[in-house]
Amino acid sequence: MRVALFITCVNDTLFPDTGKAVVTLLRRLGCEVEFPEAQTCCGQMHANTGYRDEGVRLARHFLDVFAGYDAVVTPSGSCAAMVREQYPKLAAGMGATRPAAFASAHAGRSPFARAVAETAPKVHDLSEFLVDVLGATDVGAYFPHRVTYHPTCHSLRGLRVGDRPAALLRNVRGLELVPLPGAEECCGFGGTFAVKNAAVSSAMCADKVANVMTTGAEVLCAADNSCLMHIGGTLNRQRSGVRVMHLAEILASTEAER
Repeated sequence: MRVALFITCVNDTLFPDTGKAVVTLLRRLGCEVEFPEAQTCCGQMHANTGYRDEGVRLARHFLDVFAGYDAVVTPSGSCAAMVREQYPKLAAGMGATRPAAFASAHAGRSPFARAVAETAPKVHDLSEFLVDVLGATDVGAYFPHRVTYHPTCHSLRGLRVGDRPAALLRNVRGLELVPLPGAEECCGFGGTFAVKNAAVSSAMCADKVANVMTTGAEVLCAADNSCLMHIGGTLNRQRSGVRVMHLAEILASTEAER
């Protein structure tokens, strides 16, 4: 498959090793991976903050850059949800149309709507792509550590990735996956929410960290580095000794590299 890596702003700026891990993993599984260098922000922050016109401009650019690929894979449930869930709403004038209905209802309308219908369904969170598209739950990974998994809000409630990340982690050799109490509770990041509501955000994160500490895990894993950055900051300030790692980096690990 000809696959494009959509790195996202946070990963490109702060966590480039996550993007490298995605490429390593997908190539190991036989994908031809390309990195379109013209990619920029998907427009999530703009659209969510009310700057619809700016969000649409970035959406148009995204659709131009990623047109024609068999799949677009991203290590961010948040940004994948923006493209799959919000682009159709932007094209439909912020209506409540669901993506599946949008694809059939708007395919013959504006160029923007047609581009959304063509490209948005091909955008996948990493775990979705591995399990649903490639049919792989065992990716040949080795990671001999005690791990707990935090399902981020967009992957859980937007993309509804369900048990896919856990299925992948359970097939990593040497890895002990332990349940996280209150796993489905938000960590408090929420993009600009953490800035506008810092006290509430910090309290939510403190609750999440308290639950992480009860697991005895060495590593907290998630599919969004933005949430891991938020939780990891509190874990570091508490000198907890718990590391945070993106799902892609664990799945890219092999015994030969250790």
